[in-house]
This record gives sequence, C-alpha cells and structure tokens, in this order.
Amino acid sequence: MSLATIDLVILGVYAVFIFGLAQWVSRDKGGEKKTSTDYFLASKNLPWWAIGASLIAANISAEQIIGMSGSGYVIGLGIASYEWMAALTLLIVGKFFLPIFLRNDIVTMPQFLQQRYGPTIRNVMAVFWLLLYVFVNVTSILWLGSIAVNTVTGLDQMYAIVAIGVFALAYQLWGGLKAVALTDIVQVALLVAGGLIIGFIALSEIGGASGALGGFTTLLTDFPEKFDMILSPDNPNFKELPGIAVLLGGLWIMNISYWGFNQYIIQRALAAKSLGEAQKGIAFAAYLKLLMPVIVVLPGMAALIIAPNLSAPDQAYPTMMNLLPAGLKGLVFAALIAAIIASLASKVNSISTIFTLDLYAKANKGASESHLVLVGRIAAVAAMAIGILVARPLLGGFSQAFQFIQDFTGFFTPSIVVIFILGLFWKRASEAGALTAAIGGVALSGFMWWLDREGIFTLPFMNRVGVVFLVSLVAAIAVSLFSPPKEGTMQIKLDGVSYKTSLGFNIAGAGVIAFLIAVYAIWW
Repeated sequence: MSLATIDLVILGVYAVFIFGLAQWVSRDKGGEKKTSTDYFLASKNLPWWAIGASLIAANISAEQIIGMSGSGYVIGLGIASYEWMAALTLLIVGKFFLPIFLRNDIVTMPQFLQQRYGPTIRNVMAVFWLLLYVFVNVTSILWLGSIAVNTVTGLDQMYAIVAIGVFALAYQLWGGLKAVALTDIVQVALLVAGGLIIGFIALSEIGGASGALGGFTTLLTDFPEKFDMILSPDNPNFKELPGIAVLLGGLWIMNISYWGFNQYIIQRALAAKSLGEAQKGIAFAAYLKLLMPVIVVLPGMAALIIAPNLSAPDQAYPTMMNLLPAGLKGLVFAALIAAIIASLASKVNSISTIFTLDLYAKANKGASESHLVLVGRIAAVAAMAIGILVARPLLGGFSQAFQFIQDFTGFFTPSIVVIFILGLFWKRASEAGALTAAIGGVALSGFMWWLDREGIFTLPFMNRVGVVFLVSLVAAIAVSLFSPPKEGTMQIKLDGVSYKTSLGFNIAGAGVIAFLIAVYAIWW
C-alpha cells in the first residue's frame, strides 16, 4: 500500500495548516506572557463547541480507530458498547460531577483529592497517573499509530513512532491546552468525514450494485453473530465482553473513571468559561460518541468479508484504507493522523499539567508563573521521549492492543471510582479509607489477574472490575467509619452546588437514552 502524490500533498497541507492554526490560536497577545492558567487550562475560557470536540479528539485515537476496528473484526458490534455507554456516562458526569468540580475551581484531579482527603492521597495518585499516562496511554497511541503509518506508507515503525511523537509534541508545546482544544474542532471534523468515507466505501465494495446499504445487509446476513451486543457465555469472546455485565457491571466503572476522573479528559470541561458552557460541550460530545461505532467499528466488521485472512486484527482499518482512490486515501489518512496527533498532544499536555501543578509547584512554592510554564514544557518533552523509547518493547507483542489497554487500566479503575464517588457524595469518607481503596483495590486486582492467568479461577476482566469495585467500596466505608476524617481536611465546598440542568441538556439526555434502548433492543 502506498500514497499517490496527491495524497502526500493533502497530508502535507493538513500538517502545515493544523500546526500553524495551533500556534495562531494560542499566541501571546499584546506582549503578555503565558501564565500557568493560560497554558494548562486555556485561560479557563473554552466555549462549548471546543470542549465537546476536544473531549472526542482526546479520546478517539489510534487505540480506538485501529484497536477497536481490530476488536470489531474479532468480536463484532458488541465492542461498540464502550462507545455507546460512554455517551450516557458523559451526561452523568456533566450533571453530577462537574458542578462540584467547577464550584471548587478544581484544576487537576490530584488537587481535588488533596482538598477532599489530604496531601498523601494526592501525591500517590499524581505519581500513579503520570506512570499510567506515559507507559500505557502515550505508548499505545504511538505504537498503534505507527502500525497505521507503516501499513499505509511502508515507513519503518520506529521512524513512524518518532515522527508522530515529535509532531504531536511540537504541535502543543508552545500553546498548551489552548493550542489543542481550539484546533480540535478541525481535527474532529476531519476524523468524522474520513471515518464515514471509509465506512461507506467498504460497505459499497461488499454491496456492489446494491451500494452501501446492500453491503450492510450482506454483512448482517453473513455474520449475524457479529451483531450480538450482549454476548452469551458460549461466545468465544465472552471473556472480553461478559454479557449483561456490559450494561450493569464493570463497564460502568471503566467509563465513570475514564470520563469523570481522568485528567486528560476532564481537563477540557474544567477549562470551560461556565458550568452551562461545560454541560453543553458534554452533551455535544455525547452525540459524537453515538456516531463513533460507525467510524471505528464498522470498518473492522467490513474486513470480515473484504479481507477475511488478516494476519493480525489491528490490520483491519489500515487494510480498508487500501480500497480508497488517490486523493480520498490522503484525506482519510490525514484524518487518522489528526486523531493520533490530537489525542497524543492532549495526553502529553495533561502529563505536564499534573507533574507541574501537583508535584513540582508543591515542592517549589515560590516558582513564578513563567517558570511553571517552562517546567511544563520540559515535562512534556521528557514524557514524549520516554514514550518513544518504550512503545515497541511494551506493546509489540500484543495482537489486540485495545483489549490490553482495557485489561491493564482495569487494575486501577475500581479504586479510582471508589475514592472519587465517596469523596464527592459522602462527607464521612476519610483519607485512610481512600488509601485502603487505592492500595487494596490494586492488590486485589493483581491477585485475581494472577489466579486467572494460572487457570485457578477464571473471571472476565470486566466482571473482575465490578467485584474489585464492590470490595474496595466496602473496605473504604469500613475504614472511614473506624478512622474518620481529620478536622480541617474536608475543604471541598458543597454550598451553592446545584444539579439542576437546562432544558436543552435534559432533552439531549432523553435522546441518548432513547437511542441506547433502540440499539440494544434490536441487536440484543
């Protein structure tokens, strides 16, 4: 597979345009120097459309496009539950979590933990998130992005990793979050257009004279089992998507942790100009999530007919790109690169935010604003350099990288959700209880994973997440009752917090619920 001259021109125009736009929207105006608020929170002035688009751009990257297409090839439409249930999760975050975060001027998730519990849990979780973002998130985007670049252009994967990393770093290094968020509407528009094009052409290839609709009907007829949303225990992929647990179990824990308490996601909403603006952005992102399976899952399912003998599932999406004519191939490839760059830049910006504000600034309380911005830039460079070096050793041996990412993060998400949910809604929760959940939850997850690996006790990882959540929740409550919070540690203000949302937000929520009922009823 190769790119024609017109494809390379399109890719080059995109790269120059998006880089220039990022520098322009985040430029210093009137000779002013960037403050830490400017750099890490886009001056707390993001509009709803930037918040919604940036949420999706941060989320949809190589791990979704390449990884979920690969899982669509193996598992089928059921993997879309991650996307569709996330839409409802976003609305819950907007209605119940954001009012508390914005009322308390929260900048980072570790900051919330300190104001709610104390400094120990803040430091523990700050270090944890830095390790997770660098060694799981950054590396996975670099590795899966390099697979796409290698498949399309033939460029060696190591060179592709370096090229992706350097461009994403340079793209956001000067402007920070503003450079990322205010250009993400362009990135998302390109992503949606490219995804719809490749899905339409793949289905048209299958349908022939009957077109894309005929191709979808053929796919549904030939592979009806791939359209099961709720897998039965005898399904070979039940371990990845364990039936009703998708709707009632561990997937909720995974989604709430990701969308509600994940720095590189929630940071966009924390940078909103107001709560109402943040909630409008959340609703916009929820509807974009409903569209995502068409873009990231359907091409992988189409590959079941067009390329039934792939050597690895993660080759499904790049192989479907081979169907595109010159020009369109360059556009879709630019869309894929846009998703990779936007998400990678978001994660690196959040790494620098946590490192600078939660660790460095606390240890150097007299540091000036310009010094903190410089430290943030150095942290971003260091994080990207580490990611480039370890991407191949960490992920080179996995055939379905998306499932690896979910399984690994499932070690930690139950504890995170326990800590935050109790911190938000139960005043009696103490730092001792939070630390019990944090340490005990990870230990229990590791023990259950070991039991599964040794064949002693097998449990799907999503069910494991649910079990660990319940055990951690009980343990945190029990310890908090025996060791109540110390006086003065609860600094989160709940007065003036309202969970009332606008009519538009409520209508949007009803629409999401109606859609979910329909798709699960049709393909249960």
